[in-house]
Amino acid sequence: MKDYWTRLRQWQRPWLIFWTSLKRWTRLNKNSTALMIKVGIPRALYYYQYYPMCKAFFEGLGAETVVSPPTNKAILSSGASRAGAETCLPVKVFFGHVKFLVEKCDCVFIPAIRSLGRKAYHCSKFLGLPDMTKALIPECPPILDPEIDLNQGRRRLYQIIYTLGRYFTSDKGKVKKAVEEAWKVNLAYSNRMSREGITPIQALEGIYQSKEEVDPGDNMLPSLRIGVIGHPYVIYDDYISHRLISRLQGMGAEILTPEMMGEEALHIAMTSLVGKQHWSFEADIIGAGECYLEAKVDGIISVAVFGCGPDSMLINVVQRRARELKTPFLHLSLDEHTSEGGLVTRLEAFLDMVERRKRICA
Repeated sequence: MKDYWTRLRQWQRPWLIFWTSLKRWTRLNKNSTALMIKVGIPRALYYYQYYPMCKAFFEGLGAETVVSPPTNKAILSSGASRAGAETCLPVKVFFGHVKFLVEKCDCVFIPAIRSLGRKAYHCSKFLGLPDMTKALIPECPPILDPEIDLNQGRRRLYQIIYTLGRYFTSDKGKVKKAVEEAWKVNLAYSNRMSREGITPIQALEGIYQSKEEVDPGDNMLPSLRIGVIGHPYVIYDDYISHRLISRLQGMGAEILTPEMMGEEALHIAMTSLVGKQHWSFEADIIGAGECYLEAKVDGIISVAVFGCGPDSMLINVVQRRARELKTPFLHLSLDEHTSEGGLVTRLEAFLDMVERRKRICA
């Protein structure tokens, strides 16, 4: 009986999305002759890693992707008003982005990410994200919520992807072509960042900032190589991180981020330090930290949000390793009450210390 209702719900959901799209289209676009389902993608959490792939997949199925704007005070306040006090900052921001998309799309793509590696698990909040969104934002459009779990094997992953594609078309060939194109775009996206040494923001927006375009400010520091570790949805969200990357570049530092190291190098470095992987994002923190230390950077800055349990353990591993190699290390813990002035003061003091140390040891 349970399987019957599951199959019925899977059959009904594509039609629910279709009729929602049709009703909205006839109401807002009475003079239009084309019908295109709009899929909302919040500019938070998985966006910085997988947006190009998601965009290519949905557009390959004939849908249009709608992205929320960069995080601002209104979006954070909107999300925080729906979330509990114990909810971490990135998830509050995510809810704010979903609320922004409510009236601007026909459905929202929110995957339930359980695992992205063999017996390596994601944060529990990612797994429960679709259910939390339905409960806290009842006015949200229908949610596309495939469960991504690589522990179940490739066959199961393909089934989930084709089920997702059925929401838009019954043509399996079209779904297959969209999947292949999305995978090519994802590989090109990650390879470009590691090959050209750019951040996801630069890759997404097509910004390639040369040395002549960087404004180092009045007090030009000697060339410092600073490695930054943390989650992409924290580092590259300018509102959460208070423009950390651009501030460091403006202070004259050369910035290294996990994406610039390459996925293979990150996993090799992580394995050499801790062995078996337990968290899907472990390579982005421990692996990146070890890569920076092997490259003999002048200092490392770790960024985490207050109350993140996994980060408290992973960053501690990198911090102890940096202490062994006598590499300067700065940890920044962020929440919605973090002062921008206090953050800037800490960054300036850290870079001053690193610069003096480098000059004395030269």
